Amino acid sequence: MLAERIDEPTTAELRRLLRGRDQRVVLVARELREPDLLAVVEYGVRAIIWRHQATEQRLLSAVHSAARGEGELPPDLVSRLLNQVGRLQRATTAGAATGGAAPLFGMAPREVDVLRLLAEGLDTRQISEKLAYSERTVKNILHALMTRLQLTNRAHAVAYALREGYI
Repeated sequence: MLAERIDEPTTAELRRLLRGRDQRVVLVARELREPDLLAVVEYGVRAIIWRHQATEQRLLSAVHSAARGEGELPPDLVSRLLNQVGRLQRATTAGAATGGAAPLFGMAPREVDVLRLLAEGLDTRQISEKLAYSERTVKNILHALMTRLQLTNRAHAVAYALREGYI
């Protein structure tokens, strides 16, 4: 399957291709955002190739790997996937220890809401008023998000959310 990016039509087509079948899909993509990486793996994509690296040899190798039931990922995606699995493990451990429900991957809807308002230039007090949270809750949401995703400050958090397509 060839895709510029993982959008709603691409996701629907992947689900259609892989629903209840033993299909082995090789995805050739120009762009793959972090939230989409686990989704395509979850759907059952066996191999991913960056479009700019899709040579005849790479495609042939990926198709053969997928046919054998093996997977093939570019090294940078392996690293991103391992980071996500590490975050999942840490979030699961932290959630179990505190009884909280941190998202397994990416951002929770309330984290996105806070970052969207932060990106619009609102300060902590204004965000708390807009979302009907206490200022402490807004600060806790930001702190937990930045710690979990290893972001250094609020600007970094907003930049990350923009880059990864959350806002």
